[in-house]
Amino acid sequence: MGHSSVDDSPVSPSRLRTVRLDGTPVYRYQQRPGLPPVSVTRFDTEAAHASLPPNHRHAHDFLVLVYVEEGTGSFTIDGAERPLRAGEVHAVSPGQVIGVATVAKLARSRAWSVAFTPDAVPALASVSPLTWTHHPLLALFASSAGHGRVAEPDQANWSAWLADLAEELTDPGRLGAREAVAAMLTRLLVAAARLAPSAPGTPDPLVERVFAEIEATFREPISAADVARALGYTPGHLTTVLRRRTGRPLLEWITERRMTEVRRMLRETDLSLDAVAARTGLRDATYLVRRFRNRYGITPQRWRRTERAWP
Repeated sequence: MGHSSVDDSPVSPSRLRTVRLDGTPVYRYQQRPGLPPVSVTRFDTEAAHASLPPNHRHAHDFLVLVYVEEGTGSFTIDGAERPLRAGEVHAVSPGQVIGVATVAKLARSRAWSVAFTPDAVPALASVSPLTWTHHPLLALFASSAGHGRVAEPDQANWSAWLADLAEELTDPGRLGAREAVAAMLTRLLVAAARLAPSAPGTPDPLVERVFAEIEATFREPISAADVARALGYTPGHLTTVLRRRTGRPLLEWITERRMTEVRRMLRETDLSLDAVAARTGLRDATYLVRRFRNRYGITPQRWRRTERAWP
C-alpha cells in the first residue's frame, strides 16, 4: 500500500525526517508555502508500487487515510497484519510503522491515499495532539479502531469524494481552493469517523498519565527525563513503553505538543518569536526557528505570513 512518502519524486508530499534506532525511516510532511497541507495519491498501476523495496517499513509524522477500491494482499501496522479488501478505509496515525511484505500482490490493488496535517482542517488546527484520539473527527485514528468498511452502496461516493479532492488540489491557488479542500477533507473525516466502533476503547492508564503530565508542564523548559521522573520511571523505560503503545517516543510527544501551541500562537497572536518560545518551553527564538524549520521545512516567520494571507 505504499504511500508516496517512500520515494523522492518531486510530487512527493513528504521528506525523510529521521531514522529510528531500528532502521525505520520516519517521513515528515513537506509543507509547501501558500498551499493547504493535503496531498492525494491514487495507486492503480503496478508502476505505482514498483519503487517499494521488499519488506519496506516506514512511519510518518502526519496523518494518512487510505481507501481501498480493490484489494489484494496485506500490510502491517505496528506489526499487526491488515488484509486489503475493497471498500475498507484505513487510518494511519503519526508514528505508526507501516510494513509492506509482498509488493507483487499490492500491485494488483487500487487505492486512494490522503496525507494531511491537522492544519488542513480548521476544527483540528489548534487541537492538542495529546487529545487527537478523543476528537470526533479522528475517531477512526483511535488505537481501538484503525479501520472500517464502507457499505457497498456508499463506495461510489468515496471514490467520487476523493476524485473531487484530488481535482481541487490540482490548482490550489484558485479562489476558494483552501476552503474547498478543508471542507472536502472534513467530509471525508466525518464519513471515516462514522465507520469507527461506536463504543470507545479503554484508555491506556499509563499513556493517559503521561499525556496529562505533558499537558500540565509543556510550557516550561521540561525534558523527557523530567516527565519520566515525575511519574516514577526512568526515561529509557518510559520512552520504550510509550513508543510501543503509541508509535512515538516520549520526547516526540513533548515536541509535538509544543509545536501545536507554537503554530496556534503564530496564527492567532502578534507575539514575537522570543515571547512564543518563552511560552512554549523553548529556550529562545533561535532555538524555536531551528526546531520549527526541522519539523515543518519552513521558518515560523514565513509560516505565519502564509497563514495570515488567507481569510
